[in-house]
Amino acid sequence: MSEKKVAVIDTTAELGERKIPHLLWKYALPSVVTQIIATVYNLVDSIFLGHATNGALILAALAIVLPIMNIIHAFGSLVGAGAGARISIVLGRKDIKWAENIVGTSMFLTFFFGALFLSAGYLFMDPILAMFGASNTTIRLAHEYMVIVLPGMFLTTLTFNLTGLIRATGYATKSMWIQISGALLNIVLDYIFIILLGKGIEGAAWATTISMAFSALLAVLHFVSPKSFIRFRRHAWKPRMYIIKNILAIGISPFSMNVAACLVVALLNSQLIRYGSDIAVSAYGVVNRIAMLVFMFMMGICQGMQPIAGYNYGARLQSRLKEIYLLALKWNVGIGIIGTTFAMVFPQLLVEMFSEDASLISTAIPATRFLMVMCPLIGFTVTNSQFFQSIDKPWIAIVTSLSRQVIFLIPLIYIVPRVFIKAGGEGLMGVWCSMTISDVCGAVLSGLLLLTQLKVFKPGYQAPERKPKKERGPDHSE
Repeated sequence: MSEKKVAVIDTTAELGERKIPHLLWKYALPSVVTQIIATVYNLVDSIFLGHATNGALILAALAIVLPIMNIIHAFGSLVGAGAGARISIVLGRKDIKWAENIVGTSMFLTFFFGALFLSAGYLFMDPILAMFGASNTTIRLAHEYMVIVLPGMFLTTLTFNLTGLIRATGYATKSMWIQISGALLNIVLDYIFIILLGKGIEGAAWATTISMAFSALLAVLHFVSPKSFIRFRRHAWKPRMYIIKNILAIGISPFSMNVAACLVVALLNSQLIRYGSDIAVSAYGVVNRIAMLVFMFMMGICQGMQPIAGYNYGARLQSRLKEIYLLALKWNVGIGIIGTTFAMVFPQLLVEMFSEDASLISTAIPATRFLMVMCPLIGFTVTNSQFFQSIDKPWIAIVTSLSRQVIFLIPLIYIVPRVFIKAGGEGLMGVWCSMTISDVCGAVLSGLLLLTQLKVFKPGYQAPERKPKKERGPDHSE
């Protein structure tokens, strides 16, 4: 047995052997901590800027830029989530060369998509900002931020891809520290640039770009280190079409979810301006960041679940696959219950962390309750979507992901406000309420789709092969 083969067993074999609660805790904790730190950075960023001069307008500008940033980050999830899920399944089959080829091909895709969105971003920046709801008042601030932070967004996608692969290959804690280091540096630089130097939104952009460059450097260094058993190899730099298809097939689910969320935000912003004002857009930006704290806890659990589920799915260990799904679901629903409780009881306290503007606070309080009342159902939907992604069920994962964001929410934000107005209520309250209704409908559809896939938990179920016959070894023939 080669030395490299022994290293693989030492790093990933525990995924098919150790107790599931221990594994989920081991893999989810670094992901949860990473998500919390990243969310805290976003909160601190907003708090610093929200209390600056023209803070409400700056928050509105950030609310415009955020969905654009998320679309670019979606390309990171397209490649990173797809490559991470696929490499877990491959490692369950003990195919090291295939895993190395996945790393090389994922780098090709990251740079390919990076060149596309950097070019489009700089060529069409103002029209894009206007499309996402920037008004004559906020477009200058949004442009000032975007022109600096755009390269940092590409570095974020690179970091997302590589840290996902680092986590999937058994280095969950190292993946955590790479991401945490960038987030902590961002917080420090925010304080220096925004508070000490008074650079405002420009300073926030520079802080983000510099910190993302630092994280990307650390992630790249992992894959050139001789201590990493899966690393950059000369044979792996040639992009392979079947791997590209494998990565994109799985990654299309989180990509679709992120892009859809961004497009929905653009539609939401137009409806918020129609029935409210720039203050309503600011309020949504604040509430969305609060909700993201709960959502990131859930995503941390799902990221911990992913390599465990993928490995056991590839190794045909169905009882362990079922156990990891049910445990992750239990944890995420519990997180949702806690999030809903805080939002219902302390909405004003949460909103006042971001701004002292009375009109913003009064607008954001009901929005907080509407957006977060169904957090337990969101936990159910998110767990199902991420689980389907982990076990190579991309199209079911896509439908589950899009149920809340597109299938139900888009028509509801146009229908429900009119119903409220006809009933003598406020159209703005109808916009908020449409999100609650969408969460319920999405959970119901998610449950129905889960019922169609219970076969994956039955003993003897075999995962489909995704490798060309000419590249399969004797252990991977159908």
